[in-house]
Formats: sequence, C-alpha cells, structure tokens
Amino acid sequence: MAVWGHGRCRATAPARSPYASTCWPPDGSEGDPWFFGARTWLIAQWLEGEDEPTKYWISNLPAHIPAKDLVRLAKSRWRIEHDHRELKTALGLDHFEGRSFTGWHRHVTLATAAHLFLTEQRRNPKVPARA
Repeated sequence: MAVWGHGRCRATAPARSPYASTCWPPDGSEGDPWFFGARTWLIAQWLEGEDEPTKYWISNLPAHIPAKDLVRLAKSRWRIEHDHRELKTALGLDHFEGRSFTGWHRHVTLATAAHLFLTEQRRNPKVPARA
C-alpha cells in the first residue's frame, strides 16, 4: 500500500500549487519478490479546480530527499530544455560538420563557454556605466 504525502511548493506561476509524492516500493518491502533494489518517486501536481492531477513526474532520487527539493528538481526540466534549445539555435551547437573528434570537441567546448558567458550575463544585475 502506498502512502501519499502532501506538500505545497512555489510553482512558476504566482499561485501556489499542491503536490503529492510517494516513494515506491514503500519501506520494508525488501523481502517482496517484485523489489529490485531501486526506489522510485512518483510526483503529481494537482491544480486547484481540477478533478485529478494534471502533471506527473517519475524520479529515482534517494528516498530521504525532502519533498520541496523533489518538486524543484522535477520542475527544472523546463530550464534544461530551454538551455539546450538556446545552445542549438543561438550558439550553433548543431552546426558542426567536421570529421574529427578533436574538431567536434573544440566546437562543443566553445559553444558551451559562450553559453556560460550568456548565462552569467543574464544572472548578474546590470552594472551602471561609468560617466
């Protein structure tokens, strides 16, 4: 039997969204023949006004992770997809047409360095220009 825990974490929207999570298989199931040694988290987001959860995530993070961190990591997927799209479209990560590993490695390294620079510029507050 799975026991659901309920928590509230700040979502990307201004409103707060409820989340439910459970770790499967539950503690004490090591003797169960279906237990293969890996625990799996099921995280669900249940928005207000909905009859059932609208978003689900599955994770293999450790069983002792706090629910707030679990939701934060599950929702970080959007940031990763955004960075990958930026690397491919704006920084030319997918434009390499060489034939050597060395050339490919240099291309990926420079694209990643450019992405790091743009990310740091975006994160730092604007410094006022000197007069």
